[in-house]
Amino acid sequence: MTWLNETMRRIEADYNRSADTHLIHHHVPGCDGIDLYFKDESTHPSGSLKHRLARSLFLYGVCNGVINEGTTIIESSSGSTAISEAYFARFLGLPFIAVVPKNTAKAKLDQIEFFGGKCHLVDPSDIYSDAKRLALELDGYYMDQFTNAERATDWRSNNNIADSIFAQMSAEKYPVPTWVVVSAGTGGTSATIGRYKRYYSRQFGATQLCVADPDNSVFYEYYHKGDESLTSPKGSRIEGIGRPRVEPSFIRTVVDHMEHVPDAASLAAIHFLEKEMGRKCGASTGTNFYATLKLMCEMKSRGEKGSVVTMICDPGERYNETYYNSDWLVAQGFDLQPHLEHIEQAYRTGQWGKG
Repeated sequence: MTWLNETMRRIEADYNRSADTHLIHHHVPGCDGIDLYFKDESTHPSGSLKHRLARSLFLYGVCNGVINEGTTIIESSSGSTAISEAYFARFLGLPFIAVVPKNTAKAKLDQIEFFGGKCHLVDPSDIYSDAKRLALELDGYYMDQFTNAERATDWRSNNNIADSIFAQMSAEKYPVPTWVVVSAGTGGTSATIGRYKRYYSRQFGATQLCVADPDNSVFYEYYHKGDESLTSPKGSRIEGIGRPRVEPSFIRTVVDHMEHVPDAASLAAIHFLEKEMGRKCGASTGTNFYATLKLMCEMKSRGEKGSVVTMICDPGERYNETYYNSDWLVAQGFDLQPHLEHIEQAYRTGQWGKG
């Protein structure tokens, strides 16, 4: 009981010490009358929106009695969730092992190890099975973000991203967003926002939730077909989002709309945002922005005014060796120029044209 009491005190203290993340207004010249906001989740202590998820997953495990003093925590992750979980594991004095794909950005692996975690590199298709195997062998606990993300987050309380977004929007010109745009890795964020706006439908029922999905992910097709057996032979190249199988935490019925975003467009978008915002963002932010800009242009074409909120998921410095490396882009076969030109004209004119 002493360990439990101290653990709960520490987690609550971390939450109390954490100022809310900023909501940044950004003017899009071609879409006057439509206000764009970025919810900047990169400013959490562990550097991404996964900080909220990691806190919830640890609370979920501790309160279910499966995380105890000395329990080894194992997670399957492409990086950001593992970084945030490593942060909390060190915070609570627990061993942590991240089972990550071999192609994960080195900067992310360095961050996991900085927070005291260990990295177990495997082929992308083996992250689930190896995580389960390690948990069994070490008598540890497999956190399993892809199953537990939507269960662990209390979407009705004030400890979630949806409550933060709508509270911060309350004094804006258009306080109830027309769209909230996110991308999905586990599906926990979209589940939280979708459920929250339905629970508070009298205030926020007009808001629509859009999920942006990259190449090699099955979520977009699953949303339209409802086939839970869908799989993809390749993994997503946009780290942190998109999945080769339907994850239990992705709840399609709370999503109002989905956009498929080509990987080259996601990467072009972060290079465009670096020029316009003076900062680097991770590629999932590019996926979000590309879908958001399309929705804003469509709103303009219909003569609508309002607000749109999307996410800055993590900092781009984690990807200096990949997404921001011109040699890497060429080696991967990415041609960003057509997408950069398309984004530029849409941003300046408010006309989407061909993507």
